[in-house]
Amino acid sequence: MGTSNGEVTMPPDSEITSKHTSQSIIASSDSVNPWDTYRKHIAGTLAPITGVSASDIEPKLQWTSTQDKGDLMLAVPALRIKGKKPGELALEWGEKFPNSDLVEKPVVSGTFLQFYFKPMPLMKSVIPEILQEKALYGTNARLGLKDPSNPLAGKQRIIVEFSSPNIAKPFHAGHLRSTIIGGFIANLYEAAGWDVIRMNYLGDWGRQFGLLANAFELFGNEESLEKDPIGHLFDIYVEINKISKPEEDEIKQKKVEFEEAIKAHKETQPLEDEIAALEAKSVNEKARQYFKRLEDGDQAAYATWVRFRDLSITRYKKTYARLNIHYDYYSGESQVEKERMEAAADRLRERGVSKEDKGAVVVDLTEDPKTKRLGKALVKKRDGSSLYLTRDIGEAVKRYDNYHFDKMIYVVASQQDLHLAQLFKILELMGHEQVSQRCQHINFGMVLGMSTRKGTVKFLDDILRDVGEKMHEVMRTNETKYKQVENPEETADILGITAVMVQDMTGKRINNYEFSLERMTSFEGDTGPYLQYAHARLCSITRKAGLSAVDLKSADLTLLTEPHAANLVRALSSWPDVVQNTLKTLEPVTVLSYLFKMTHMLSSSYDVLKVVGSEPEVKKARMALYEAARQVLNNGMRLLGLSPVERM
Repeated sequence: MGTSNGEVTMPPDSEITSKHTSQSIIASSDSVNPWDTYRKHIAGTLAPITGVSASDIEPKLQWTSTQDKGDLMLAVPALRIKGKKPGELALEWGEKFPNSDLVEKPVVSGTFLQFYFKPMPLMKSVIPEILQEKALYGTNARLGLKDPSNPLAGKQRIIVEFSSPNIAKPFHAGHLRSTIIGGFIANLYEAAGWDVIRMNYLGDWGRQFGLLANAFELFGNEESLEKDPIGHLFDIYVEINKISKPEEDEIKQKKVEFEEAIKAHKETQPLEDEIAALEAKSVNEKARQYFKRLEDGDQAAYATWVRFRDLSITRYKKTYARLNIHYDYYSGESQVEKERMEAAADRLRERGVSKEDKGAVVVDLTEDPKTKRLGKALVKKRDGSSLYLTRDIGEAVKRYDNYHFDKMIYVVASQQDLHLAQLFKILELMGHEQVSQRCQHINFGMVLGMSTRKGTVKFLDDILRDVGEKMHEVMRTNETKYKQVENPEETADILGITAVMVQDMTGKRINNYEFSLERMTSFEGDTGPYLQYAHARLCSITRKAGLSAVDLKSADLTLLTEPHAANLVRALSSWPDVVQNTLKTLEPVTVLSYLFKMTHMLSSSYDVLKVVGSEPEVKKARMALYEAARQVLNNGMRLLGLSPVERM
């Protein structure tokens, strides 16, 4: 942090964190989306029949809701052809559609043309591709190129800011949602070939650090701090607030008496002296003084701050690792230099964007009818102290200067909709269009009814501990299977984390949901444990089959004649298209719904497509299909940030 007297400059992001080096999602530069091939084929075939260009038809070919309605469909009215009724055109085009190697003759349903992919060509292309591409199936590095026609131009860069807890305060439900959703979005862009920077913008600055430092002098314990920094800092923060709250209440009461004395024309000096004395010796005043020392570059105050921050980050990293989350940079409010905030305030004033209003500085967005709904944004309080807005402006511009991003996503709760809309608009009005146009707010609803078994303090570790314990209880109800699990505690932990994450991603982001231990840890219905069970069952079939990768590659896929096999491969072929579509929605539920539909298909196939006990060649073909399904399920779970288990 830049300081007012220039004595101390806080370390830049690169010095306080190291760039993450562990394995991330890698995108394939050779991967093909089978459905793009089919769209091009159908559109190219329809073009001469309809008189509409293939490029206009292709984007109109949409998913169907269920496989019995085809794989792709065309709503004839979407082409906006005049002169004939859409229903008549649908019949005419359906009759004229020629025989094709890839698709059946379209089925006409009212004003829709339904296209069904022929199973065997799909089998022969998709299963070998999945077995070859493995973890890369569904990724596409070309989507992230700056110039798709020139790969040498490099990747587009995106910053995803997510989680962003406040040091010494509980890691609440909003932070949990931001962490899960942000981790998924970062994975998604990585799968699309973007250069992804994962950033955690910590609440690591402000008067609360003055309170913390004083609290540590009174209640701190070195051993507890080293063992559980986040928990211990929170505990002493609670203790110091027990002292400050009565003090603040007393000062507030004296100020009420002071106002009443003025109105009654009574002597006020004794009250003024009493208020001044109370404020001078208060915990909050000591905290303010300490924070002032920190801002002014006091070495001892700075060393304490760095220690609290670094210990907290070390602990956060361990917790995030359990969720398969990593960060490239731990930034924070402390990293926005005072000079940048002052420069932002100056630019707002010089451009006539801000103005004084009753002693405060505001940006009035109500004057323009287009931005009236954004109201007035407070930039500086009457006492001259800057607010989050100038800090956020400074940080956004700093990130653009440092990283030259093509896109930046803030994964923040919907309660901040107005603040971020104001931020983006004000950046634009300041002349920072190159920043504002690249920013996007991904919001989400609330988690209701979340508390831990041992109280209401909602640290992420407490939540994961509770769910892991509950999962362990559920696993113990089947003693036979429980004995077969090599490390039940570790498996219960992974299942518990899966349960939390899947429950969070089950609905659309903006929806609120009820945090339910009972429902999320169930193996019945569309839950995290059910998804893990589906993966473990496929792994079990693989072990029992005893076939090698060479065996599977030589399988005769023409033996897969059953409708169950055809329907399953149709679903597997759509996985790259699901990933591509999710880039538009940025909704985890798009991926999750696909995985549940696919695992339901698998579940109904096991009795029909048996592996063990089948003829050797049939066994190889079916196992190739199941291995392709396991790979897609594995890829989907990892994209969501889950760790697929092989036994449970």
